Amino acid sequence: MKQFFKTMFACILGVMIAGGLGFTIFIFSIISIASFSTPTPTVKDNSVLNLSINSSVIEVKEGGELEEILSAIQDDGAQPLLLTDIMKSINQARINPKVKGIYLNTDNYKGSYATSAQIRRELIRFKESGKFIIAYNNIYGQNQYFLSSVADSIYVNPVGAVAITGLCSKQIFFTKALEKFGIEPQIFRVGTFKSAIEPFMLDKMSDANRLQTQTFMNSIWNYVTEEMSESTDIPVAQFNYYADEYVGGKMAKDLSGTGLFTAAKYGSEVKDIIKNTCGGGDVNYASVSDLASITVTSNAPQVALLCAEGEIIDSKGKGIYAPRLIKEIEKIKNDDDIKGVVFRVNSPGGSAFASEQIWKAISDLKEVKPVVVSMGTYAASGGYYISCNADYIVSEPSTLTGSIGVFGLILNANKLLTKDIGLSFDEVKTNKFGQATIFEPLTPAERVIIQNSVEDIYELFVKRCADGRGLPVDSIKTIAEGRVWSGIDALKIGLVDELGGIDVAKNKLEELVGIENAQMSVYPRPKSLFESIMANINEDFSVKLKKSVMGEDFEKYQFFNTMKNKTGIQARMPEFIME
Repeated sequence: MKQFFKTMFACILGVMIAGGLGFTIFIFSIISIASFSTPTPTVKDNSVLNLSINSSVIEVKEGGELEEILSAIQDDGAQPLLLTDIMKSINQARINPKVKGIYLNTDNYKGSYATSAQIRRELIRFKESGKFIIAYNNIYGQNQYFLSSVADSIYVNPVGAVAITGLCSKQIFFTKALEKFGIEPQIFRVGTFKSAIEPFMLDKMSDANRLQTQTFMNSIWNYVTEEMSESTDIPVAQFNYYADEYVGGKMAKDLSGTGLFTAAKYGSEVKDIIKNTCGGGDVNYASVSDLASITVTSNAPQVALLCAEGEIIDSKGKGIYAPRLIKEIEKIKNDDDIKGVVFRVNSPGGSAFASEQIWKAISDLKEVKPVVVSMGTYAASGGYYISCNADYIVSEPSTLTGSIGVFGLILNANKLLTKDIGLSFDEVKTNKFGQATIFEPLTPAERVIIQNSVEDIYELFVKRCADGRGLPVDSIKTIAEGRVWSGIDALKIGLVDELGGIDVAKNKLEELVGIENAQMSVYPRPKSLFESIMANINEDFSVKLKKSVMGEDFEKYQFFNTMKNKTGIQARMPEFIME
């Protein structure tokens, strides 16, 4: 027996050593690749910015150096682009005399209309320099066309298409799925329009939700068609006609008379057009990363671009983790070199408690230096909560904002756990309200307590908005009730101060501080190489371990875990899929 344990221990130690050596070799390999990375590129004569936006566009890089290195190795174009990198590359192309123009390709671009609007304005500013923009896609989706319509020339593959479809907003309802899994949602809410909770209680939109959705969609669609019309000289009515006739169902070669594009060409032909536009010589294509990585040193005053993207959460994970964001806020507050802050918010909301903590941190920051909010795709519910006390709020026309309302969700998984899985529970407690759990339904008394808590948080939310916007509480309540507004309509009712993007917010911040041409630094910084390696290893190991232990039940676990993360008292807007 003694020999057996010695042998077993030796085997385990051998595996650990082998694993450790493999891990060490892996780390040193990655570091070696990083050490041999190319230096900061220099722009060559007769260059063109190859603005290939062929992935999603994000505002906060959750990963770090590891993801960048692996992306460079794979070169599969799958890694999302940073919005700030795109903006910087366009600006660098504008001011650099060696760059003659932009080749814009948006095949596989996945972004919101708010993101497209920000990039679009920067492209219009680029055109004002007298340089060209030539766009080419195999297929233009509607948002891709919205972004590309600013180009001087728009080319499409002869067997491609241009899809003008109008907008469609879809919502997913979980009611029947929860019933299938044996989970009962116990719901508490304040606000007629607070529809984020509807997927757990209905199987289709309520009348109030349908009204608000139709209203903000009409607002966004009018904005999109007006912008495309201004760029292409195609009347708005004609875009609506194309949407109703679904021109996307026809090949580009059959749409030559629509005015939607300059001509149907193959990619190689478009490259020849760019070559001729540049004078016929060899063209040097510079990537987004090439131009975005150019370091500009100056003695200009410093401002911060603080990015908050994703759901607002209490526990560590992807999204706006309150303690992590507050740490960044305090870092900025204590940095005397930073004169002001553009707070970029792109969030549908989340935890009401975490939103309040971030609100307090922004309030403390405001006492030291001015804060101007720039709203992205969403700044709704908790996203509006953390924005409302800024000195000034700038919103994109298509931003979804407001949704000033609160809901609570407590799942009762008694049937799932007892009948389906076979668990049983018993308890001992000293008092009447020991602790509400997912193991049994709430009592009537517990329901009253939770509903009162939801209503108290709603009143606090409304007060925060009223104080931040300088409006009476009653005025906020008339536009609250959980209702979602487009940025255009939010401006009319006083929830925001101006329409625009990060550039407009930066200009306003400079005005408040009394400075010009400030240099903007992005917060939070991406993870270091070691941090990103460890995060990937820990996440991958955790998922594999759960799968191996749970087997076929892993899918149920994932579904239940997703639902669990939406429980508690939330300031969250509905989850729309807008196409």
